[in-house]
Amino acid sequence: MSLEYRYLGQTGLLVSRLCFGSLTLGPMQANLSVQTGGRLLEAAFAMGINFVDTAEIYDNYDHIRWALEKGWSHRIHIATKSYAATAAEMELSLERALRALGRDYVDIFLLHEQESNLTLRGHEGALEYLARAKEKGLVRAIGLSTHHVAGVRAGALHPLIDVIHPLINRRGWGIVDGSVEDMVAAIRFAASLGKGLYGMKALAGGHLYHDASSAFQFVLSIPELAAVAVGMQNETELKANLLYFSGKDLPAPLAQQLQRQPRRLRIADYCEGCGKCLAACPSQALTLVAGRAQVDGDRCVLCGYCSRVCPNFCLKVI
Repeated sequence: MSLEYRYLGQTGLLVSRLCFGSLTLGPMQANLSVQTGGRLLEAAFAMGINFVDTAEIYDNYDHIRWALEKGWSHRIHIATKSYAATAAEMELSLERALRALGRDYVDIFLLHEQESNLTLRGHEGALEYLARAKEKGLVRAIGLSTHHVAGVRAGALHPLIDVIHPLINRRGWGIVDGSVEDMVAAIRFAASLGKGLYGMKALAGGHLYHDASSAFQFVLSIPELAAVAVGMQNETELKANLLYFSGKDLPAPLAQQLQRQPRRLRIADYCEGCGKCLAACPSQALTLVAGRAQVDGDRCVLCGYCSRVCPNFCLKVI
């Protein structure tokens, strides 16, 4: 299999078009052991993937470090994210990432879930700290992740932002403030200003799993996206995604192995309706009905962010 590699904007980072989206490895989704998740990452590296997307809240730095220590340490580009808003908070997040990953720099550090110019202003302290860290060589590029068209456009116009990580899929599911056409236009605008872009949620959290080939063809047809982060839980998914991204058909036995029930967000009967999950949902897919959380399956992109704030652990992507 022959993967394509592209430069991520003006960062100087040459990344594989297939980025390993590692959310699936941790407790919000598959909850793989460090060794099992690490072996899957190591297999991905051996097959040509050199780009991993993670975040502080994914709680999987140990999985990534396990794989990096098998001889891949500085051959792999790592992007991580934090909700830190102040300089002090961001300093702690960066120190935690460097220590847990066992590295002396992070390739890309992103502000997690930005919505607009207003939210960027609220994170100015964190951005300014990252700029100082970049000058010291602790961070190679600064960015933001977003489910909002306005977030992409705000990042495009911000002088400290190098990289933007937007939600994009052919149906536009999960885009909070516009259509798929609006998001593609924003991506192209950001690229025209020299920003590096890599997408997420190409399968819309599994909604487009039944026709993954078309879903991936759509995002790969957007030349401004240097890469696309795709979650993978096992080697079957890894091999299939490598074939999709290499422009090859899946052999029948592999396609049969992929047949399974789509993942979904399950809410346990013991939900007390505290409402904390509603505020954590970037897709506005949760509501309270008769004292319990309920999910709109058409809006949910299975990010699992709600599960991390539930005090009773009653939300789970499975």
